[in-house]
Amino acid sequence: MYIVFEGIDGAGKSTQINLLKDWLDQNGFDVETVVEPTDSEVGKLIRKILQRPDATTDRIQKTLGLLFAADRMLIMDKLNDDSKVILSDRSFISSLAYQEPAEWIEQINKYAKEPDLVLLLDVDVKTSVNRCSKEDEFENEEFLSKVKANYLDLISNFNHEIIDASTGVNKVSTDIKKAVAPYMGICPDCIR
Repeated sequence: MYIVFEGIDGAGKSTQINLLKDWLDQNGFDVETVVEPTDSEVGKLIRKILQRPDATTDRIQKTLGLLFAADRMLIMDKLNDDSKVILSDRSFISSLAYQEPAEWIEQINKYAKEPDLVLLLDVDVKTSVNRCSKEDEFENEEFLSKVKANYLDLISNFNHEIIDASTGVNKVSTDIKKAVAPYMGICPDCIR
């Protein structure tokens, strides 16, 4: 099972992935987590480029698009391991939400694995910006408003659940467990 957490920066993806991993581990599942960008050499290069002041320019965005697609290809074996539950902090869907043009992003990611379930953590842009570290050029209201709109437009193309990520860590975690439970053969009504 390949479950992807998506959402704008500051939505709480990392926190919620860890909480879901712990819960699934406790329920006897073999769980592995991945983060995009990865810790590969390509992923490290992506992280470095994201810090550049010109990271939002068209040229750098296209470069990042290619690098993210390459980084994804490096983890395909892990994503295709059906013996594990894979929880991913982002996927090619992030590239579709964050980068342009969409047709080109789709083309360079045509071999990316499609998630079995996408959990879109939805949070207000102002809340997101307040939660962010302000480490890169993308953590601003104008840009994140556009990205959020992109997510909401494209999410219907995937098997998904939209989770209100503004309700507090515990409530969000419970909502995620209830969304994931049926896929894992767990009674969602038994989750509190």
